Amino acid sequence: MFSLSAQDFLELKEIREGVVILKNKGLRIILMVSSLNFALKSQEEQEATIYQFQNFLNSLDFSCQILVQSKKLNITGYLEKISEREKKEKSELIQLQIKEYRNFISQIVKEGDIMHKNFFVIVPFSLSEPKSIISSSSMTDEDFQRARNQLLQRVRFIMLGLRSCGLTSRPLNSLELAEFYWSHYHPTESEKGFYPDFPPDLVK
Repeated sequence: MFSLSAQDFLELKEIREGVVILKNKGLRIILMVSSLNFALKSQEEQEATIYQFQNFLNSLDFSCQILVQSKKLNITGYLEKISEREKKEKSELIQLQIKEYRNFISQIVKEGDIMHKNFFVIVPFSLSEPKSIISSSSMTDEDFQRARNQLLQRVRFIMLGLRSCGLTSRPLNSLELAEFYWSHYHPTESEKGFYPDFPPDLVK
């Protein structure tokens, strides 16, 4: 008999220089993308945005993944700051108002889940792709840098395309990537703002 850890079931091997390295030698960069108040735009603006997004998608000669992540809004830190402000306040009247406000916010959260959405674009690259300049099945440090440069070219192209649609984006760094994957498999803990110390051999 032998036991397997949770990491044995994941495709993730390590996170290095803002790049996710999979066990099959695939690489991923994840972009966090801003949102857009589409419903508040006029019909002409909506149609123009859709047209721009269509053109952006048609211009891609590689696949990518769009991910929408819905999470409960974590206001624990905000409530703690309010409590600290309440303790420091010398005026009893203002102190009472701060306390009532804190209780009001806490009650709203208890009565219903307040959700917020994050938007991501996952950009892939594989050593087996025809455009790859790496022919070996193994990946050296030099191979990684070459593949990363090709992946970054795709990332820049996508960022420009999103900008034409009125969206800003940025790549997640190594620590943010580790938190991204960890929160996906531990949603309850991440909603409370808890993240473990990630091993240095995983996040570089």
